[in-house]
Amino acid sequence: MIQTLKNYTREKVLSYLLALATNSSDETLIKMTHLMELIPKKVYYKDRIRWIRGLIRDKHPSIEFPRRILRDLHPNQRDKWISNLAINHLLNGTNVRKEWADRNGFYPPSTAVISPTMRCNLTCYGCYAGDYEKSLELSLDELDSVLNQLKEMGIYFAVISGGEPFYMKGIFDIFRKHGDMAFLVFTHGGLIDEQMVEQLTEVGNVMPAFSLEGYEKDTDERRGAGHFKKVMRAMDLLREGGLSFCGSFTHSRKNTDIIVDPGYIDMLLAKGVFAMWLFSYVPVGRRPDPALMPTPEQRNLLRRTVIDYRASKPMLFIDFWNDGPMISGCLAGGRKYFHINANGDIEPCVFCHFAVDNIRRASLRDALASPLFRKIRQVQGEHDNLLRPCMLIDHPDAGRELFASAGAYATHEGADEIFTGLADCMDDYARRYGEIADEAWDAEFKDHPVNRGRASRT
Repeated sequence: MIQTLKNYTREKVLSYLLALATNSSDETLIKMTHLMELIPKKVYYKDRIRWIRGLIRDKHPSIEFPRRILRDLHPNQRDKWISNLAINHLLNGTNVRKEWADRNGFYPPSTAVISPTMRCNLTCYGCYAGDYEKSLELSLDELDSVLNQLKEMGIYFAVISGGEPFYMKGIFDIFRKHGDMAFLVFTHGGLIDEQMVEQLTEVGNVMPAFSLEGYEKDTDERRGAGHFKKVMRAMDLLREGGLSFCGSFTHSRKNTDIIVDPGYIDMLLAKGVFAMWLFSYVPVGRRPDPALMPTPEQRNLLRRTVIDYRASKPMLFIDFWNDGPMISGCLAGGRKYFHINANGDIEPCVFCHFAVDNIRRASLRDALASPLFRKIRQVQGEHDNLLRPCMLIDHPDAGRELFASAGAYATHEGADEIFTGLADCMDDYARRYGEIADEAWDAEFKDHPVNRGRASRT
């Protein structure tokens, strides 16, 4: 009876939210936050909802992101993102994840990255996935099984990578079958045409993220002549169709001046980009080259620049390496996410190319509970400076120790290079960035909960 009442409440709240979604005024957004509080969830999420309501009242630039979803999106995608991401994943899914944790003894991650195929027509230098065999591909049944297992944990948001995901025959059948999930698909963008826009509009639950290195010269240098124009055309098609999409930027030593230029962000905003994913080049994959890594000074410059962007640009920014203080450190090893490659290997992170389990011989639950993943989560909690979260580039000694764990194997030829031939380079980078990050941490994050916890221990 109680569960029936809860389900009824959720359905009524969702129905009212979708009815309100045709209006993007501040009043409507505030009403929507009050409605979302009616769905039972962790106190943490209630606090976050109230924080969002405060941003609306203060007219913070970040509120333009949800406003654009309500105002600009095709109704099918708008309603799918409200029901699948906001309700199924963030609200209802939180309750399921808590119940799953009570049964299994540890909390499940928030998402998974799945690379269902390694097929790709590009040969980008420095591609983190460039050394996997191009022929590797999961079957549709295997992909379906993985998504079902995620939903059993309360995970209704999945990131699809590759390879080029849209090369996989039947991928839209998977999106349709799992119409209650939200998918973020990292794509080079070269395959998106009018026909694919129709498919994306129909399913409604897919948001592409386009990979860029900068403007035309920089993008074409890495991805091939004419590629930048293909991406710009794909963005135009999606914007004209009322579909949301993201940008994805690989920050390297060569293109720092582009990503820290507000004019570049303004160009992407004009194209219709909703969110920007920022990744630093890491020497893994195709011909790993530490000289391509952003310098410690460039990494810190990007971190500071993103803080300014968040206060001034109507775009969502996700800075994979520099957002440690916001997400309590490293995400890998199932703390917040993990990676399944196209061979079925269950890796700690898309940049950590080693594993002890494979979906063809282990469940996701067993992989997350493995000694390797448990050890990774333990090590993550031992770092006080959350500006230095990564076991590859910030604590490479920890990465080497984990890679040497019993049962761990490299998931492609050459995957151990970052732990062997490049070990000295990684140690030197970690030392040099550590000097900058430690000074920044002490100056900017004195009141962070990690520091308060450290003070109480001493």
